[in-house]
Amino acid sequence: MIIALVTEKIDATIAMFGALMILLMTGIINAKEAFGGFSNHGMLSIAFLYVIAYAVQSTGLLDGWGRFLLGKKAGNIRWTLTRFLIPVACMSAIMNNTPIVGLFIPMVKTWSRKTGIPASKILIPLSYATILGGTLTLIGTSTTLVVHGLLIDNGFDGFGFFETSKIGIGYAIVGLFFIILIAPSLLPNRKETLTELGESTREFVVVLKISEYYEGLGKSIEDAGLRNLQGLFLFQISRNGKVIAPVGPTDILELGDRLFFTGLPSTIVELQKQPGLDIINDSNMDLKQFDSMKSKLFEVVISNGSRLVGKKVRESDFRGQFNAVILAIHRHGQRIDKKIGDIEFQEGDTLLILSQRGFAKRWYHSKEFLLVSESEELLSRPPKTTVLILLTLVLMIVAVTLEWLPMVTASALAVTFLLLTKSISGDEVIKSVNWQVLVVIAAALGVSKGVQNSGLAELASTFLMDISSSVGSFGVIFLVVLVAMIATEIVTNTAAAALLFPVIIALEPLSGLSIHTLSLALLFGATSSFATPIGYQTNLMVQGPGNYTFKDFLKVGVLIDIIVLFSASSLIYVITV
Repeated sequence: MIIALVTEKIDATIAMFGALMILLMTGIINAKEAFGGFSNHGMLSIAFLYVIAYAVQSTGLLDGWGRFLLGKKAGNIRWTLTRFLIPVACMSAIMNNTPIVGLFIPMVKTWSRKTGIPASKILIPLSYATILGGTLTLIGTSTTLVVHGLLIDNGFDGFGFFETSKIGIGYAIVGLFFIILIAPSLLPNRKETLTELGESTREFVVVLKISEYYEGLGKSIEDAGLRNLQGLFLFQISRNGKVIAPVGPTDILELGDRLFFTGLPSTIVELQKQPGLDIINDSNMDLKQFDSMKSKLFEVVISNGSRLVGKKVRESDFRGQFNAVILAIHRHGQRIDKKIGDIEFQEGDTLLILSQRGFAKRWYHSKEFLLVSESEELLSRPPKTTVLILLTLVLMIVAVTLEWLPMVTASALAVTFLLLTKSISGDEVIKSVNWQVLVVIAAALGVSKGVQNSGLAELASTFLMDISSSVGSFGVIFLVVLVAMIATEIVTNTAAAALLFPVIIALEPLSGLSIHTLSLALLFGATSSFATPIGYQTNLMVQGPGNYTFKDFLKVGVLIDIIVLFSASSLIYVITV
């Protein structure tokens, strides 16, 4: 199983589940032990927290917060990392780190295009910060929940909500300090891949009107952050019937200005979410207020037989006919410099539209459009729903912290409440859960029973005691952290925690250390995956967008591994022994 995981010749899910089946067929574990992982408290808690994290993400609040933290202009990279990573680590304490990284990757790439600072300088530190911050609470990382569930399954008390904080705060501070200090020098200055450049051939034109709420009102184009945008270009301003083109960096933005942009769908959507930049071809539409449970972005191509051909946008009653709003228009090889309402539809025009989720099904075979496809995923909720989601998250944390409810019960009730109040839909629940990760965790828990039943755990614990007998309790803690750290780089964090848990159970009577002390050593070791992209899911998530190689993780990660190995071991020893 380990060879399959390291060589990546077989999918992790198949390798782990296949090993589980072999152990079951050979009688090393029974059916109850094999499939008990699928009802493990930690695994179920992770499933529910995926849904809650998605609900929080869907509010759009974190999106705006992330843009604020990164800043609008390129500055000192270490200061940028400081103001960005510390809040991200704190956020990771109350949300699973996987959706946080998923949320911030496109944001970092957009910011990178605007400022010229390569995303490769930011994305690995982002992953590392969420790993460090995840150790601050019970719900911050899947590793903590797996170890918590294993403690309960084996008759021990689980972790308290803030039990890991005593060590996690110092661990995170030390880790973040060295990431900010050394990462900018060691990470590559690598531009984005050519795949994105290929998208620039499909640029849309959008016109936005400046209202009194726009923070760039009265500022120059450059000071407002609208110059040198990557993937987005301000090519014209219409003011009181006059046209300003080309647009200079010192031109001042005034109330009522109509700004003509050309760009990619993702950058257009990002731009329209800024307060004070309004869609002017539909006065009833506010992109910042819509509910993504009901609406979605689509791209449609107008056919030659469409009733739209030859009509102007304002005359077409597009909203009335198709129950959709046009956000932007693309005409291949041409830049349209008219107001959206004055554009005359032509065959082959591509429209970026916002409509109800059933739009594609309804119009896919229509003669009106040659092609109907889903575009950028834009998550948003109305203000009342946003408040309800955040309140649910707070109440769940309070219930677990004050020990009114176990973690699995509190998270299950939170998801149930969000469904009953229609804050999330059933489809979103299914989509938000990473089922592959859950199967790997559940299978790993069954395999760990095999490690225990076969006597392998006892042999390993005796071996660890023989090595550390001359260095006492600190040596045992240090070795557990080290072994877990090596294992997590090979078989992923949750699998490492599950497979090594039987070893610390066997180690408890031999070492004289409490099961919670050893569990904390296992937890922090299994969480500390910095040297390879395969050890932790967030590392794998940033590898492609950051255009990283395996060596990039080694350069920074090995140093961070060494630093956190000594800091975590020392903190656990001082605080718990």
